Amino acid sequence: MIKSLLIANRGEIARRIIRSAKRMGVRTVAVHSDVDATMPFVREADEAVCIGTALAKDSYLRQDRLLEAAKATGAEAIHPGYGFLSENAEFAEAVVAAGLIWVGAPPASIRAMGLKDAAKQRMIAAGVPVTPGYLGEDQTPERLQREADAIGYPVLIKAVAGGGGKGMRKVDAATEFAEMLASCKREAAASFGDDRVLIEKYILSPRHIEVQVFGDTQGNVVHLFERDCSLQRRHQKVIEEAPAPGMDPATRAAICEAAVKAARAVDYVGAGTIEFIADGSEGLRPDRIWFMEMNTRLQVEHPVTEAITGQDLVEWQLRVAGGEPLPRNQDELSINGWAMEARLYAENPISGFLPSTGPLDRLRFPDSARIDSGVEEGGSVTPFYDPMIAKIIVHAESRRQAAHALSEACAGVQVWPVKTNAAFLARAARHPEFVAGHVDTGFIERHAETLIPSGEPSEAVLQAAALSIVPPRSADPWSALQGFRSNAAPDRRVEVEVAEMPYLVALNIMPQALPQSNDVLFTDGEAWSFGQRRADHAAGGAAAGDGAILAPMPGRVIAVAVEQGATVSKGQRLVVLEAMKMEQALVAPFDGAVAELKVEEGAQVSEGTLLVRIEGTA
Repeated sequence: MIKSLLIANRGEIARRIIRSAKRMGVRTVAVHSDVDATMPFVREADEAVCIGTALAKDSYLRQDRLLEAAKATGAEAIHPGYGFLSENAEFAEAVVAAGLIWVGAPPASIRAMGLKDAAKQRMIAAGVPVTPGYLGEDQTPERLQREADAIGYPVLIKAVAGGGGKGMRKVDAATEFAEMLASCKREAAASFGDDRVLIEKYILSPRHIEVQVFGDTQGNVVHLFERDCSLQRRHQKVIEEAPAPGMDPATRAAICEAAVKAARAVDYVGAGTIEFIADGSEGLRPDRIWFMEMNTRLQVEHPVTEAITGQDLVEWQLRVAGGEPLPRNQDELSINGWAMEARLYAENPISGFLPSTGPLDRLRFPDSARIDSGVEEGGSVTPFYDPMIAKIIVHAESRRQAAHALSEACAGVQVWPVKTNAAFLARAARHPEFVAGHVDTGFIERHAETLIPSGEPSEAVLQAAALSIVPPRSADPWSALQGFRSNAAPDRRVEVEVAEMPYLVALNIMPQALPQSNDVLFTDGEAWSFGQRRADHAAGGAAAGDGAILAPMPGRVIAVAVEQGATVSKGQRLVVLEAMKMEQALVAPFDGAVAELKVEEGAQVSEGTLLVRIEGTA
């Protein structure tokens, strides 16, 4: 049994590993960057070591410092979590070479499944069905075009070394292929250092279904059933669930058997996930489900599997890494109820899901759900790492009950002043099509108009804001109301600001109060600041087209394309911001001249900061 464990990760997954390790009596060592020094996972570990500065390449990706920290603290094992170095075969080998236990997949298995083309060839040899496509070595544009034409459009171009939704392009017609291929290869080269691609038939009603597998050093492999991760935005998972809706016993048996075959084909040890793409146009059928890839690590969405099986997958990882056999055999595993998980991100759906960073003055979750979070109230979300605030997990007897529980839990989230996708998640979980199980990877795109909040306060918010600024009745009930006249009905209108915009609210006789913290109201996953209307606040807000270019998100200025006094044209690039691996180019709203240039390259700015002001030409 492992006695001491260094966790080569941060945030939510580090806390998750610490929780299981402590219960098992395993001493834990956290490593952290300087900006993470006060994070909960650092405090909760038995020991902590700072390994560098904020950027991941200077801390969490420094293999040498991780190994030095393990040696200095006497840790006998390293758990990589997910992301960072979790699927890095070279690091796994370095850990083993240092005489430490690697709590992860064998390096050979990581390599075997690391390149999509080689992995698919191996799966074909093992008898695992794969998506129709081209996996050849000839990477000339002409050959790739011919293969795509032969497969039939639409097709999907995928980087062989890709992951995380990067290096993927859907091509609807032959005339688009050359341009999409060049774009995909550029992104693949920049992201993975490898521009090779494969071509797959694009499934028109695709569902993303994955199977949790586990192997041990004695040669045993089991599955812990499937998860459905079809609810995605830009290839990033949003809501996951287990089991998969519409999965009959015969199809479940087929896909789980294929997953076990895939794991055995690479002599797999530890936790892994076999991902499949399914054509859901005619329901789930064994002959319409194909291998896509394998993730040789613990998945972000592992809690839904834990919920339906009653197993602690981190405990399984530690026991297997310590040489023990699997805690359960296949006959001892079964599905109990339904579980769903939503990923709560620090992002603003109204502004195109741009990242939101800053202090977490308010961070509250309902008691009805399991919350796996890396942050806490009083902390902050920084621009340096993944913007996930928490995973919200529910478990119920039926899928319909689980969807309702998830919607209610997301609606009950209270976060301020950082913006989140909580309202978006609540709307998705309660959408009639989702509740009915009619979900595929295009669900969010199809229903975006009803899922993304409008950005306008509801009547209930306006009423609650007005009620909150009216003095109690025990004082003077009408003192804050306009137009009071003796022997006449009072004018029950209240001037109030909500989200810094002025409103004149006709107060209802019995308005409903909403949860609030100081001058912020919370409802249905959204947060609304409010207060007395300022005397100098003109109705309608800031004038449009005033030439002020404000930072739409906190981040770092990575490019300044103009100089003070320069003449610019409408649509011309002015400044480029970067935050959480996303780039946002800001352009001139009209022809004019740069009257003010407030930033320089490398500057860190907060949301709403004035970057450039353009004055129109006469």
